[in-house]
Amino acid sequence: MNDQVRIPRTLPRFSATFDPQTMSEIRRAAATGIYDIRGGGAKRKVPHFDDLLFLGASISRYPLEGYRERCGTNVTLGTRFAKKPIELKIPITIAGMSFGSLSAQAKESLGRGASAVGTSTTTGDGGMTPEERGHSSILVYQYLPSRYGMNPDDLRKADAIEVVVGQGAKPGGGGMLLGQKISPRVAKMRTLPEGIDQRSACRHPDWTGPDDLEIKIEELRELTDWQKPIYVKIGATRPYYDAALAVKAGADVIVLDGMQGGTAATQEVFIEHVGIPILAAIRPAVRALQDLGMHRKVQLIVSGGIRNGADVAKALALGADAVAIGTAALVALGDNDPHLEAEYQKLGTTAGAYDDWHEGLDPAGITTQNPELAKRLDPVAAGRRLANYLSVLTLEAQTIARACGKSHVHNLEPEDLVALTVESAAMAGVPLAGTSWVPGSEKK
Repeated sequence: MNDQVRIPRTLPRFSATFDPQTMSEIRRAAATGIYDIRGGGAKRKVPHFDDLLFLGASISRYPLEGYRERCGTNVTLGTRFAKKPIELKIPITIAGMSFGSLSAQAKESLGRGASAVGTSTTTGDGGMTPEERGHSSILVYQYLPSRYGMNPDDLRKADAIEVVVGQGAKPGGGGMLLGQKISPRVAKMRTLPEGIDQRSACRHPDWTGPDDLEIKIEELRELTDWQKPIYVKIGATRPYYDAALAVKAGADVIVLDGMQGGTAATQEVFIEHVGIPILAAIRPAVRALQDLGMHRKVQLIVSGGIRNGADVAKALALGADAVAIGTAALVALGDNDPHLEAEYQKLGTTAGAYDDWHEGLDPAGITTQNPELAKRLDPVAAGRRLANYLSVLTLEAQTIARACGKSHVHNLEPEDLVALTVESAAMAGVPLAGTSWVPGSEKK
């Protein structure tokens, strides 16, 4: 009897289209009949600042000497119309994140950290808390479509007003705050019933276009006696036209938020499939300002995936005046810290991947309204960590600027950059490394 011949089998191969994550989502949707909600930003890989490199000085350029030659980092915001522009010591600000999404301790921590290094923090949907105002030397008040917590007296207490038209994680969509985070205090501030899901509107209730936005900005200026800068925040989708219309409406500052920007909660499909990367959005917005003769007169703040000083320097080199951080600031406070791994595993996740902020179960005490969890966060210690992180970002940006021969971080320019991929070169409008070719331009 002949021995049976065993035929080798190939290894199992997953589909690139129907990968395990995709199939698990299909099964979840089939079982529940509802779309998935999460926080955070896009997890898919998109062209980002890592695809750019700086050209440091050598013979054709002259570098500045280490820490011995001064490299400025200050920035003034709101010079167009405001009687009292904002003066920041560093070009890095804290993005708007609401009380409701974050605990009161987290908001206080953000204020403490930002104030320690001379920069601003921002409120968010739901209004201003005494903890935040009391510990923020410079506070920007967000004016959102929901108008939750909107209080003219608090608005006057702020140092600037940010009219939120869109957000990078969900441009064209509204915010969510689910019932488990609507505590008695949050409900009172937002004039909502406790424990009931809150969904914010996707557009402001009292205007339907840019002409109406101009009227609203005029109204806010009169309310604050033309003292405070007025920002307009837009999600990155059509940055050239949106930036131009924001200028026409009278904005002092434009905040441009890319798809890598975070959110407290929205549909997963929104986070991953709506909007464009911040790398693709900066140059069109800058071009709009330049075409209108308003570049550096109307300041541009960009956000969405800023992580280190190199990201800061690259954003400034592409034409921004400052950057804003949100997710990175929460990590600096202590969010997703590995020392809490056991507790994250109990929630069915792992440190570094936890993004179910809407559930209000954050063991770090940051994205929660549970008083027992929230009191785990020490605002003094967390604020110190944030201040350290902001200082490092600033030092890293200065180091790069000096290496490029710049005496101020705002002197960085596109000519200091090259790209590693055709996609990033086209998006950033800089040459592909080793060539003089800018994809999409006539220059070869």
